[in-house]
Amino acid sequence: MTTPNKTPPGADPKQLERTGTVREIGSQAVWSLSSCKPGFGVDQLRDDNLETYWQSDGSQPHLVNIQFRRKTTVKTLCIYADYKSDESYTPSKISVRVGNNFHNLQEIRQLELVEPSGWIHVPLTDTHKKPIRTFMIQIAVLANHQNGRDTHMRQIKVYTPVEESSIGVNQNNIVEEVYYFWFFWKFEKYGVN
Repeated sequence: MTTPNKTPPGADPKQLERTGTVREIGSQAVWSLSSCKPGFGVDQLRDDNLETYWQSDGSQPHLVNIQFRRKTTVKTLCIYADYKSDESYTPSKISVRVGNNFHNLQEIRQLELVEPSGWIHVPLTDTHKKPIRTFMIQIAVLANHQNGRDTHMRQIKVYTPVEESSIGVNQNNIVEEVYYFWFFWKFEKYGVN
């Protein structure tokens, strides 16, 4: 029997944001948890600190619910897990579900994680590889490493694609307008060119 390969880490989500193709929208959602230890809840899951974490406090599955006020386009979910720090608290099996509400959630991804240490990128796309539109995302931790009971998740980020303008932007025009503005500002202020 062979040992499964460790789950490779994905890129830091901030690198995704710098490309200008996605934007983090987690702050636009209402977050809830199936359970948590006091001081280890949603705030720690969303504080941009990889040293803090959500810790569940109950039986599995452990749930993270992300609800939007309106139907929202979502492209990628990024989850930070750290087996070296969390050991048996680290998720080994995760289900990602989407829907309009708690009553019609459908699983779109199930992940098997092997000692993950870093960002896990979960594409949220339909059968045509297009980003999904949903009111709700639910992350369900179905199992932990070493049969651990409670779970740790250190960060979760939710990304939407940045829509391209139908007008279009010509970078040369922007440079020309900036130069034009600077030239006339300098001329008015100093009377020189």
